[in-house]
Amino acid sequence: MRHVIALDVGDSGMTAALVAPDGAALHEERRSLVRGLGPDGVVESVLRFAEDLRAHGLERFGTTAEAAGVAVPGPMSAEQSGPAGHSADLVRSDVPMRKRLRDGLGGMPVAVASRVRAAGLAEGRLGAGRGAGRFLLVTLGTTVDGVIGFDDGIETGAQGHAGRIGHVVVRPGGPPCGCGRRGCLEAVVSTAAVGRAWSEVGGVSGVSGAVDSADCARAAAAGDEAAGRVWRAAIDALADGLIAAHTVLDLRTLILGGGLSEVGETLFTPLRAAVDARLTFQRRPTVVPAALGDSASCRGAELLARDLLIRAAAPRRPTSGAAEACRPPDREA
Repeated sequence: MRHVIALDVGDSGMTAALVAPDGAALHEERRSLVRGLGPDGVVESVLRFAEDLRAHGLERFGTTAEAAGVAVPGPMSAEQSGPAGHSADLVRSDVPMRKRLRDGLGGMPVAVASRVRAAGLAEGRLGAGRGAGRFLLVTLGTTVDGVIGFDDGIETGAQGHAGRIGHVVVRPGGPPCGCGRRGCLEAVVSTAAVGRAWSEVGGVSGVSGAVDSADCARAAAAGDEAAGRVWRAAIDALADGLIAAHTVLDLRTLILGGGLSEVGETLFTPLRAAVDARLTFQRRPTVVPAALGDSASCRGAELLARDLLIRAAAPRRPTSGAAEACRPPDREA
C-alpha cells in the first residue's frame, strides 16, 4: 500500500504516522527524546525513528514509504534544510537535517519545516484557515510564533522568517525578550510571561505547583481584579500585535493556537472586542481558534511529504536559461 512518513519532533518527544494517500493513518507511534543529546544526537534519534518507520511500512504493507515530511521546533531556512531548532539541543544550530535524513533513508525525498509552518500548512488546508485565502496563525505558548498562510500554502519570506510576530515590539522598554530586545510580543503574552505577571501581583495557582497563564485567566473570569488587570494587559498587547500584522498583510482570518488559546472565550471574546476597537480603515478580520490542536504539526508534515510527490509527478515546462535564472524561488509548502 502506498504511504508517506509524517514525523513531528517536539520538545520532549516525537510523534509519527504512516499515512495512506486518502489521509488515513495506517500506523501511529510516539517516542521520547532524550535531553542533552546535542544537535547531532537529536538528528540521529530522528533518523533512527524514520528508519524504523520505513522498515515497519515495508514489513506490514510490502512497500517502503514514498516520501517523508518532518516538522521540527525553531526557524528553518527557505530551503528547508537548516537551521533546525530543538530547545537547547538544536536551537540556533546549523544542522543540515534534510540532507542527513535523505541520505540515511536511501535517497527518499524528504521535506523539513518548522513546526509552526507545518501547523500553518495543516490549518490552512484542513483546519481553521481552510478557504480563508490569506491568514495568520499565531501560536501562544512558552514562545509566541506565527506563520502567514495564503490559499493552500505558506509564505516563508526572503530569509525564512516571515510571520514571526512574537518578536514584534508592542511595549517599547517592556520586559526583556530572549531575542535580546525588550517589549516583544513574546515577552508580554507568552504563557510564561502572563503567568509571571500574575505571580508578581500575588496570583496563586488553582492547583499545587507553579502559577501559570491558565490560573490568571480563570481568576480573571471569576472577577479577581488583579488578575483582570494582568489579563487585560495581555489582551491589549496581543491585539496591538495582531492589528500591526493585519495592517501590513491585509488578512482575512487570524487563527490563534497554543496553550494560551485553550482558555477559550475567556481569551477570544475580549480579544475580538480589542481588535475591533483598533480598526480604522482595515476590514475586520475573523478571529478564531486553531482547529487541529496537537496534531497540527504532524498533519502538516504529512502534507509536506505529499507535496514532494505532487511536484515530482508534475510535468516540468521547458524554459530558456534566462527564464529559469529569473524564476522566483519556490515558496515553502
